[in-house]
Amino acid sequence: MENIQNRENGELSNNGRSEFYKKTYLHLAGALAIFTALESFLISQGLGEKMASILSKSQYSWLVVLGLFMGVSWIANKWAHSGTSRNTQYAGLGLYILAEAIIFLPLMYFTVAFTDGSALKSAAITTGFLVAGISALAFWTKKDFGFLGKYLMIFGFVAMGVIVAGILFKFSLGVWFAGALAAFAGFSLLHSTSNLIHHYNEEQYVAASLSLFADIALMFYYLVQIFIPLGDD
Repeated sequence: MENIQNRENGELSNNGRSEFYKKTYLHLAGALAIFTALESFLISQGLGEKMASILSKSQYSWLVVLGLFMGVSWIANKWAHSGTSRNTQYAGLGLYILAEAIIFLPLMYFTVAFTDGSALKSAAITTGFLVAGISALAFWTKKDFGFLGKYLMIFGFVAMGVIVAGILFKFSLGVWFAGALAAFAGFSLLHSTSNLIHHYNEEQYVAASLSLFADIALMFYYLVQIFIPLGDD
């Protein structure tokens, strides 16, 4: 009798996790769709060109934008992880999507206006394959990659320091740096997917989808920068 009850409890638990995964990836798909539509709308309204023009007037403009983005990201994550209100969680996810759409504007404007746009397609396809591969690795191995967190944090601080230095001292970070950040995003996605499997509870699908969306957006952002010069060649 006890064995039957344990099996039933296990089945209920597996069904709950399956539903959690389904909700998480549906929310992720929705976030990506909203981001794409919002980015297209903002570009069509000429806001990409306006933002690029504003940022080109001062070397400190990007520091302000990065500072605001980090602050908004912190608030969005806090709201998305709120356990008190589902509406607050959705507000956090929506706020983060908006922040990403804004910070992407100059890069998207440059890519569309001054290249043939092939970099966007190449980056999108590459991102899709990498996301599928990394996600499959996490689910197939079932390994807890939580140990990556401390290394990702250290690398993140170092990378941010290099970015700030590049802005202040006006030196180009180059394709190699973009490659390093794309790889960082890949490891971060592995870490987030592992957390999805091992650490998020079944009511945290909004927060989990935000975490995955953030990693995918970061990966795509730097892959675009890699493919722009390749396309020029």
